[in-house]
Amino acid sequence: MSEKQTILGRISQLAKANVNSLLDRAEDPQKMLDQMVRDYTNSIAEATDAVAVTVGNLRLAQADYNEDVETAKQWGQKALAASQRADAFRAEGNDSEAARFDNLAKVAITNQINSEQEARDAEPMITSQEEVVEKLKTGLEQMKGKLTELKTKRDQLVAREKSAGAQNQVQDAISSINVMDPTSELGRYEERVRRQEALAMGKAEVAASSLEDQFAELEDHSNDVEIETRLAALKAGADAAPDEQAQIEGKDFTSY
Repeated sequence: MSEKQTILGRISQLAKANVNSLLDRAEDPQKMLDQMVRDYTNSIAEATDAVAVTVGNLRLAQADYNEDVETAKQWGQKALAASQRADAFRAEGNDSEAARFDNLAKVAITNQINSEQEARDAEPMITSQEEVVEKLKTGLEQMKGKLTELKTKRDQLVAREKSAGAQNQVQDAISSINVMDPTSELGRYEERVRRQEALAMGKAEVAASSLEDQFAELEDHSNDVEIETRLAALKAGADAAPDEQAQIEGKDFTSY
């Protein structure tokens, strides 16, 4: 297989690559696209050099062909000129000079034939190379189009990945806010304040109850003096008690 056929095969294979299918099978599409971009870039550079060499060889072959055609034309002109001189000398009766120029015409015709043959032999090869060059150029354009497609897909993929990452961060933040609901924190704080307020009210109520008990105790002891006095009176003057009672009953309190 010639180098031209190898290059042409590689270009054709790369140009026909189904990017979407490759992406579907890739574990990491972005890395695969990055690698494909590098491979395509390198292949395009190599193919461009190879096409340049092929085109250069074609141009040399075309130049050689044109030169053979021009050379054949010149030899034909020389053959004609020599033949005409030979005819002139023969008309003058100078057969030796006529024969010499006829021989020169034959040499010129021989060279003309050789040049024409070289040109004919080169024609198929030139035609073939012209077709190869056109295919290579078309393949290169297709590869460049594929490279542009790859870069576009890669950039889109990177942009989508970044967008998805940003959306995930927002969703994670929202989820975190839902889990750590600030209103529930306020509720717990409010409940703690209410408990403290209730405790304060309880303490105040207990303190008030204790104070009332103390006053109640004082009131109970204030009666003790009267009780003792009356008891002593009962014991000291049991007989005098009825008279005093009668005096009390006989008094008229309306005058007061």
